[in-house]
Amino acid sequence: MCRSCNHCNSHCEDFIPRSYHCSLLDKAPFVCNGCSKKNPCRLDKAYYRSSTAHRQYKTILVESRAGINISPADLVALDELVTPLILQGQSPYMILRNHPEIALSEKTLYNYIESGALSVKNIDLPKKVKYKVRSCSSSEAADLTIYEGRTYKDYQAFLKEFPDTRVTEMDTVLGCEGSKKVLLTLHFDCCSLMMAYLLDSKEVCHVKAIFDSIERSLGTFSFSSVFSLVLTDRGGEFRNPAALECGQENLIRTSIYYCDPMCSWQKPHCEKNHEYIRKICPKGTSFDDYSQEDITLMMSHINSSPRQSLGGMSPLKLAKLMLPSEVIDYFGLTEIPDDEIVLTPALLQK
Repeated sequence: MCRSCNHCNSHCEDFIPRSYHCSLLDKAPFVCNGCSKKNPCRLDKAYYRSSTAHRQYKTILVESRAGINISPADLVALDELVTPLILQGQSPYMILRNHPEIALSEKTLYNYIESGALSVKNIDLPKKVKYKVRSCSSSEAADLTIYEGRTYKDYQAFLKEFPDTRVTEMDTVLGCEGSKKVLLTLHFDCCSLMMAYLLDSKEVCHVKAIFDSIERSLGTFSFSSVFSLVLTDRGGEFRNPAALECGQENLIRTSIYYCDPMCSWQKPHCEKNHEYIRKICPKGTSFDDYSQEDITLMMSHINSSPRQSLGGMSPLKLAKLMLPSEVIDYFGLTEIPDDEIVLTPALLQK
């Protein structure tokens, strides 16, 4: 059983961990962006992301200019001069115009009042309290560099070189408007088995938590053999491929590839299987009242349904032949007798 065990190394005194450091990173340009072997490479990677670097630069720039750039004594003197004039109804512009000895701009004076550095408050500025807070949309552009080497074209090239790779298609199913919980679906193309997990919200951290949970139960080796390659869309919940690809002890556990924008047909098996979910949970259904046990029951009925595309076999029967038994046991799926399969909303009615 040494093949499936991942604990013996922690008890062996002679075990020497393998180094996943790439020697090419020790010389210019010190990153993997232009490396032709980065897709199949399993070593630790380093990428230069221009948008990330610019965002860090702006953060440092803003933080370096935050706070009050004035000595306590000068602040007290400024407060004694400005506060009485503000209470008399004068505006900051009038005060600075009549007192050129104040070496501050009008914006800085407003910032001092906003931050509470002076005794006078915003409520004492009649014109300021009339303005509504402007809603400003984020000017940050989407980080498209995460898709470098992970596009659908790269996915096709990888499969052409390694045609026996197991492919898992991943997606999310949304509930009705106002519903917070969503379903994360994992479809194994080799056997048409689909598993679904209930997420508290459509965020990257919840998807990563599912990956981490599966890896802890199966082990990194089993996880990597089952989830060798994951194909998904460009939804916001999947836009952190480094977190999904990297598992315990910073080992690479899978490879993430993305469909082209607005091309959900590039992962047809997953989209087609969502029809079974919609038979039980039609559009407009809220997932907030369901538990993971309810979702697992639903997937047991769906995966027990015979498929014409599988020659009359059910995905669950075929999965027992093609996937490791510990994977089926972890998913908690049970085979439902043919005459007891329910594919209507009545299955999950409370």
